[in-house]
Amino acid sequence: MSTMFISNLNSSRFLLTGFPGLESYYPWVSMLFSLTYAMVFLGNCMVLHVIWTEPSLHEPMFYFLAMLAFTDLSMGLSTVHTVLGVLWGFIQEISLDSCIAQSYFIHGLSFMESSVLLSMSFDRYIAICNPLRYSSILTNEKIMKIGVIILCRSFLLCPPVIISLKFLKYCRPHILSHSFCLHQDLIQTACSDIHFNYIYGLALVISTLLLDAVLILISYILILHTVLAIASREERFKSLQTCVSHICAVLVFYIPIIGLTMVHRFGKHLSPLVQVLMGNIYILFPPLMNPIIYSIKTKQIQRRVQRLFLLKGT
Repeated sequence: MSTMFISNLNSSRFLLTGFPGLESYYPWVSMLFSLTYAMVFLGNCMVLHVIWTEPSLHEPMFYFLAMLAFTDLSMGLSTVHTVLGVLWGFIQEISLDSCIAQSYFIHGLSFMESSVLLSMSFDRYIAICNPLRYSSILTNEKIMKIGVIILCRSFLLCPPVIISLKFLKYCRPHILSHSFCLHQDLIQTACSDIHFNYIYGLALVISTLLLDAVLILISYILILHTVLAIASREERFKSLQTCVSHICAVLVFYIPIIGLTMVHRFGKHLSPLVQVLMGNIYILFPPLMNPIIYSIKTKQIQRRVQRLFLLKGT
């Protein structure tokens, strides 16, 4: 065994993986990712600014959208330094403590986005199935409580499994599959007993992501049942139109997660580049697409953005 390999095993630093086979194209790849991150930051900041400055958007649906934009913005901020650092050649390794911290924020923000999407489906359910009580059910006070519950649920359930990473012994090659840290990636380099990590991690995913997906599906079954009972075809179409943006956001979030999980579980024979690409899609696709979806499909935001650009152009 080489001296370099032994020192790697004994160190508390982990090697981040860039884009295998594309090293010669890094200048172009880095430009693409820099542009993507810039769009993520500008798009979500624009959504937050529009909701903050437009009084007509100060209602439950847009408060939840602001939570979604804040979550997406935070996801970009939690990964930009390592992804672009690897592409620009500034970073090749990451310390264990930094890796654990990044893993905590990535997973916590994923659970938070799932919780926000569930809250948005609840908002659409009340708006369509019980419109007369909408304003009395979703008061500002209740929305604030929902926000606190989302934060607690997302970031107070993670620490046990994340903190346990600090006490594992890492004796396998310290090479991560991505340009950022994930819990499932770190435990693959450990040679300690990781049953707790597997069991708790699985329970966490089932009680958050899977449960949220099931509840979102149930809410849309109830919405569809209510919409089909409406006599007017025009009214049915109008009611469903209010859900299109949210349905797109749900698909944009859950499809990359399912894809990354399938690649990690059953894609061992695939090229490492596939894992890297799926990981970056999981991290960047929802934050990139959500502002675009809501700017296109939500007329109030679309009009406000158009006014904003017209004012800047004059």
